[in-house]
Amino acid sequence: MCSAALHGCVFLLLWPFHGTTESTVECENPDSTRCSISLEKLLDRAIQHAELIYLVSEDSLSLFEEMFIPFHVQTPLTQTGNVCTTSTLSIPTSRSEVQENSDKWLLHSILFLIKFWIDPVINLQTSLSRYDNAPMALINKTKWISSKLINLEQGVTILIQKMLGEGAIRLDQSNESLADYPVHSDMFESVLRDYTLLACFKKDTHKMETFLKLLKCRRTGGLGCSFL
Repeated sequence: MCSAALHGCVFLLLWPFHGTTESTVECENPDSTRCSISLEKLLDRAIQHAELIYLVSEDSLSLFEEMFIPFHVQTPLTQTGNVCTTSTLSIPTSRSEVQENSDKWLLHSILFLIKFWIDPVINLQTSLSRYDNAPMALINKTKWISSKLINLEQGVTILIQKMLGEGAIRLDQSNESLADYPVHSDMFESVLRDYTLLACFKKDTHKMETFLKLLKCRRTGGLGCSFL
């Protein structure tokens, strides 16, 4: 499990996603244009990415809380689900909804979530750079998340091609409620907005991880899939 050795798991994700229509050839040279990888390993690699993105988002939120958020404010903000991604995207939320959805819809839901968050995370970096005392560790974590989101987007697109034999559908829903937010002259408002964004992102990265693990469980015929 990546949570046991966060830095060690980073090495596992240095190898980018590659794939062709073949699904049985091993990748001896990850940079080869002829490199292909099995569907199972692609799915495992996507899960590894999602797990680590979630862990880093959790760590980033904790660091942000420690630096900028008084303790009595933390609980109400982290429960503001009405301003999170799932309020504007048609993503399954309850366990029963997730279980009832097809592999196709789960894959596209994961891709929706990834695409939705790419711009907000980039904008978060800009916002943090305006803080007088934002730790570089926090800024670097958001930069790392941005690069891994793009890698995960590529990997899920390949999974869609391999598992469904189709291209990825476009994200038509707007994410301007989180992506294109204005810079507030009131620093406290900016801090609260960034904190809410991080809390929402953490929730949605957990969804990505759960959906990918459910897809793997279904493929392997696991008996405990309904508990994910």
